[in-house]
Amino acid sequence: MGYDFHLGPDGPQLIEINTNAGGAFLNTLLARAQHRCCDPSQQTADTNRALNGFEDAAFAMFKQEWQRQGRNSTPRRLAIVDDAPKSQFMFPEFQLAQQLFQARGIETLILDPSELEYLDGALSAYGMPIDMVYNRLVDFALEAPALGALRHAYLDGAAVVTPNPRAHALMADKRNLTLLSDAHTLRDWGLSEAEAGYLDRAVPKTLLVSASDEAELWNNRRKLFFKPVAGHGSKGVYRGEKLTRRVFEEILKGDYIAQNFVPAGERTLRVDGTVTTRKVDIRLYTYAGQHLLAAARVYQGQATNFRTPGGGFAPVFEV
Repeated sequence: MGYDFHLGPDGPQLIEINTNAGGAFLNTLLARAQHRCCDPSQQTADTNRALNGFEDAAFAMFKQEWQRQGRNSTPRRLAIVDDAPKSQFMFPEFQLAQQLFQARGIETLILDPSELEYLDGALSAYGMPIDMVYNRLVDFALEAPALGALRHAYLDGAAVVTPNPRAHALMADKRNLTLLSDAHTLRDWGLSEAEAGYLDRAVPKTLLVSASDEAELWNNRRKLFFKPVAGHGSKGVYRGEKLTRRVFEEILKGDYIAQNFVPAGERTLRVDGTVTTRKVDIRLYTYAGQHLLAAARVYQGQATNFRTPGGGFAPVFEV
């Protein structure tokens, strides 16, 4: 899991939840390199413990996913699956994950979904059975025709897929933010006043966009951030104050949420010798409620990307 926060005067604000959170393997490597050159006073015992134990914690996470989906022992062969994986920005991370699994005795392939085949109740690639899939695809429901083999193997229980469509629907569908930001709903679910109040303060108010609310949404657009329900990253997101009427009409026709706009925090840094500012958000990596790692994403513009000079991932020092 990845929980993305903007940091502001009112404390951390949860802007997004992901079941397919990239960057943990890369950020562990980056943070270790940074820690070697930083003052020891900036390195808490908790931070060092998280970094030193990351590989064991990550492997335990995949083993638990394997067991929770009805399997015993460990998988023999695992596939890390994404569209054209070698062209992905995160391909080095796939290689780090591959190294982790193989060092623990699990043969690991990095594959495009087109390389998978599902015949006679078995998922395979080039004649080799695939027991488990580390799913890095952003088609969270596995709906595209090219994902047919993986989808059928998942639905038939022929292979363990993680993260999978059920996990995404339960925990990362953006419509869930409309519930998590509704204090009345939280109390109806049985949360205490303290718990409901904490989420009420930490989750920006989020609404499902409806054509019936057109006038109110348009009038309040400067205070809102619009995101597609099924989108990922920065694709199809719009800051309300920059919306044209034409784009707004398209948003009304699609499946969108409108979230109260929370400005990103800023940090000063030096890029090619020039002191400048960049926006920063924080990602917490977790599994089953346990904290694995904290990392920052540095960027400029409307949303996080990895094309900003001086931007990308950065370590978080807990002091």
